[in-house]
Amino acid sequence: MQSIFGTDGIRGRFNEELTYSLAYKVGYALGSTLDKEGPILIGKDTRISGDILLQAITQGINESGKKFLNLGICPTPAIPFLIKKENLSSGIMISASHNPPEYNGIKIFDHNGQKITRYFENKIQKLIEETNQNISVPTKVISLNTNKDLMDIYIKSLIQTMDGVNLSGLKIILDTCYGSATTCAKKIFQSLGADVRVINNSKNGLKINMNCGSTHLEPLKKALRESPADMGFSFDGDADRVIGIDSKGNVLDGDHILFLWGRELMEEKILTNNLIISTQMANLGFEKAWKKIGGNLYRTAVGDKYVHDAMKEKRAVLGGEQSGHILSKINNFSGDGILTALQISKYCKKKNINLNDWLKSSFEPFPQKLTNINLDFNINKLNLNTKILIDQTIEIFQLKYSDNCRVFIRPSGTEPLIRVLVEAKDHKKVNSLSIEITNKLALEINKIIN
Repeated sequence: MQSIFGTDGIRGRFNEELTYSLAYKVGYALGSTLDKEGPILIGKDTRISGDILLQAITQGINESGKKFLNLGICPTPAIPFLIKKENLSSGIMISASHNPPEYNGIKIFDHNGQKITRYFENKIQKLIEETNQNISVPTKVISLNTNKDLMDIYIKSLIQTMDGVNLSGLKIILDTCYGSATTCAKKIFQSLGADVRVINNSKNGLKINMNCGSTHLEPLKKALRESPADMGFSFDGDADRVIGIDSKGNVLDGDHILFLWGRELMEEKILTNNLIISTQMANLGFEKAWKKIGGNLYRTAVGDKYVHDAMKEKRAVLGGEQSGHILSKINNFSGDGILTALQISKYCKKKNINLNDWLKSSFEPFPQKLTNINLDFNINKLNLNTKILIDQTIEIFQLKYSDNCRVFIRPSGTEPLIRVLVEAKDHKKVNSLSIEITNKLALEINKIIN
């Protein structure tokens, strides 16, 4: 059996790769594998399939003899925070993060509030393989009570990270993406004194991530044009990442967040070895500017778990991805989009600077283009020889074009796509090479498959 785990837990289209039966088996396997006493905490985003998957997982947990607590709709980072805070045995988040509504996923956290290791994944996989029966969807989905007290503890913890700084006088627009941030983002910013306007703020699982949120910034830019504000923040479906927009419509992506936040921590002498951890997607302009002010940048493979592992190994206090998934020591290295947005707002208030001026003091990014090659197959389900051929072809393309620019090609860990990143000093070269590489690579992959 092919591994059910990808770069960030289990992910797939509901009722295709991710079924009721599989979710039940995951719940049963997790409950059966845990040594630590205490309930398993479960949360979800707003997707329609979340209720059915929650039913399946809790049914499996019950069959294993374990108990669970249902947090209901919540940001993903609430789960690891509360596991650690309340000394729970583990946790599950039902979410496909930034993916479209038809996808869903299962992210599993251990008793330390950290994403489970490959070893733990293999134990769960083995138990699932040994469970032969298919579990059918019950005719009636039972509504499960949610624990509102736990959610309040998470909200208070975010407010406490502000160290007493309020946001009065700041106008802020939030795009909550019809997802997890709808539960608490507006409430948190308002409680800190900000003048808040929120868009896409209904809990609508049919619209989650659809032309909104951190991967579609136009709605937030439009809102800032129509109703001027100091800044705006756009979250993804489960609120573990965020992208900012200043008052002039300029984008504050994860690279800029790391540079600006990192520089503050460097000045406060909090940054271990002046080190920031990022990935192969980080802009070359960011790397050069960071090194110029005395910083060190360490790149990992794409995926927050690789950033997390490197941060722990190198004792770094800040790291993250260009996509806006930022990890800091503040909350035990759990990516939290709301926390990140709060910290950016806090620095603007403390420094008495607007985001537009602060962003001007950041680095000048190299032109960079990310293009997707759509696949009509799941790359993880290919036989080993075919996968090796595709990997070799990708490697040849990366080597062939690396003299002219930086090229980074990788299969997506969550969708049937190959992502092609091209970066150079010249904008025209980036565009032309991006078109050339994606067209030629798509042809080569089709030849291998057909």
